[in-house]
Amino acid sequence: MTNKTAIVTGVSHPKGIGRAIAIALAKSGVNVVATDLKSSEGFDTVVSEIESYGVKALAIACDVTNKNDINVVVEQVKSTFGRIDILVNNAGVGLGSGDFLEITDKDWSISLAVNVKGVADFCQAVIPTMLAQGSGSIINTASLAGLGAMTDIPASYTASKFAVVGLTKQLAVQYAKSGIRVNAICPGSIHTQMHDLVLDNISKGNNISLAEAQKLEDSNVPLGFTAKPDVVGDAVAYLASDGARYITGITMPVAGGMFPGL
Repeated sequence: MTNKTAIVTGVSHPKGIGRAIAIALAKSGVNVVATDLKSSEGFDTVVSEIESYGVKALAIACDVTNKNDINVVVEQVKSTFGRIDILVNNAGVGLGSGDFLEITDKDWSISLAVNVKGVADFCQAVIPTMLAQGSGSIINTASLAGLGAMTDIPASYTASKFAVVGLTKQLAVQYAKSGIRVNAICPGSIHTQMHDLVLDNISKGNNISLAEAQKLEDSNVPLGFTAKPDVVGDAVAYLASDGARYITGITMPVAGGMFPGL
């Protein structure tokens, strides 16, 4: 994938899946444009980390709920690199209580604005360039909770990730003949800052400690452990590569065999 260019959203957090995706693509020779909120932890260090793998990198502040921000990113990438080969819609939030009746209007509005509308808007901004090129790969970060409802996961999160899966499949159908592949990854139990929220919900919902919550989580994973974010990065790098050139419209669980739920 040498000299290809990727946009990856939600990249800043050192423990996040986005950072792992950016690094995996960089290791594959891809130039990476990393976007996130400028105030996010790690935003100032992401470029040097990506460039340490011998590729070019840019960090551009972008709020995915702001279409103007998205358009600025796309235009800057085009003017700098001349093309956009890969889009990874990774930015997301995990808001809300595991108790449906405690989920607020704000939880719903932010979850849908970031997890669904932000993904759709970035796709809409990038696809015209990919159509002109006759090629492109879009990978959306959904969740195992986008394939089945799971205990203690906020309904606002589950609903938004189901929507990401549906959007992914619809775009895959529409743009397959134009050379644009659209797939989704569905991470399961991964050690990230968002996973801390899941553990907190499990802990409170079952009246157990966080350590016990982690053991309970691991017991539901056939491989027996919660993985680091780099396993998701490797999956994305594969889906973005020519090795996956005959794959579109899939929702790939990266979950150690963990069952997605109801």
